[in-house]
Amino acid sequence: MTPGGQSSKRPRILIVEDDAGMRRSMQLLLQGRGFDVRAYAAADPMLLDEELTEAVCLVVDYLLGDRDGISVLGTLRNLGWRGPAILITAYPTEELRRSASEAGFSAFLEKPFKEHMLVNTVASLAARFVGGD
Repeated sequence: MTPGGQSSKRPRILIVEDDAGMRRSMQLLLQGRGFDVRAYAAADPMLLDEELTEAVCLVVDYLLGDRDGISVLGTLRNLGWRGPAILITAYPTEELRRSASEAGFSAFLEKPFKEHMLVNTVASLAARFVGGD
């Protein structure tokens, strides 16, 4: 990608959520706020996306059918992706918060969350990543 190339395009957000209704709601919400959203029901199809490295933020559910959100971020890091990530879960515990932080998640959202919480968190993290902070 050319320097500053991201500014001419909408920032790409990756969503991995196995609940179809939740995945579609997040996708529509973020698209409505100007993001280019790629949403997946499972991690493996996302990992096959040839444009994966263009994403500026990951939103991933902790409990997925094929693996957990923490391992998804670990796999992305091993592939060289360095963007910020948000872990979402309906089953928050202090141990999971600690594990998410240690794994490198930038934010942790408990389901159900308010729409503005997701939008504001994604926008803030994506802006910092695109800006190079």
